[in-house]
Amino acid sequence: MAEVIGVRFKEVGKIYYFDPDGKAFQKGDHVIVETSRGIECGEVMMENRDVEEENIVRSLKMIIRLATDEDMKTVVSNREKEKEAFDVCVKKAVELKLNMKLIDVEYTFDGSKLLFYFISDARVDFRELVKSLASVFRTRIEMRQICVRDESKMLGGLGVCGRPFCCSEFLGEFQPVSIKMAKEQGLSLNPVKISGTCGRLMCCLKYEQESYEQLQKITPKVGETVITRDGEGVVVENNLITGMLKISLKDKQEAAPLIYNIKEVTKG
Repeated sequence: MAEVIGVRFKEVGKIYYFDPDGKAFQKGDHVIVETSRGIECGEVMMENRDVEEENIVRSLKMIIRLATDEDMKTVVSNREKEKEAFDVCVKKAVELKLNMKLIDVEYTFDGSKLLFYFISDARVDFRELVKSLASVFRTRIEMRQICVRDESKMLGGLGVCGRPFCCSEFLGEFQPVSIKMAKEQGLSLNPVKISGTCGRLMCCLKYEQESYEQLQKITPKVGETVITRDGEGVVVENNLITGMLKISLKDKQEAAPLIYNIKEVTKG
């Protein structure tokens, strides 16, 4: 077992484990840590706890210190600098006639690196852009091409359900989504109806799948014989979410199917 705390660097992002070095941290604390990108300031999302060694991908890095007021001012200052860097990059990309769309800019806490996130339908030769940006900001420049799902997560928006995008509101990581999930959930296979704003299959198909699998285990299938208070019948339609069944009674096959709750029937 190893003692860890969980730290997140973006409002809705992956939580990373760090060694608390024997110190106790509370959820909501801001800490300074060393990451693969450099020195960063993150928020504690998971307080001290023990986890199995096999759940740790690599050797843990220690927390450098609890963030001070000055550190938080640096974070705010970096956010302002990022806005300036965004505008400069867009202008220079236009001047160089680069086929790219800038999505976001991030400064590392210590200012040692400036990251630009963009999307493009084709390969982009941004060597001249990097040189130009480095001459302006006097720091290491890194360009990262992202996919449309990342774009939606960064920019946010409203989904077809009328709620904020799941990816930008609470999903820390993207999970593989398949058309099979839509089939098992009884959804229309029309791509327009099961795709998110990003054009990919909706994330909710994945995280709702487990619930549907559990409901399928307890809900009689279409064509299955069941016993109701009115006699034996056959399921002609079921609704996994509401638990309501349409059942055609065997001794009243010419009549319209009756509606029952799954709690009111037993398997025949």
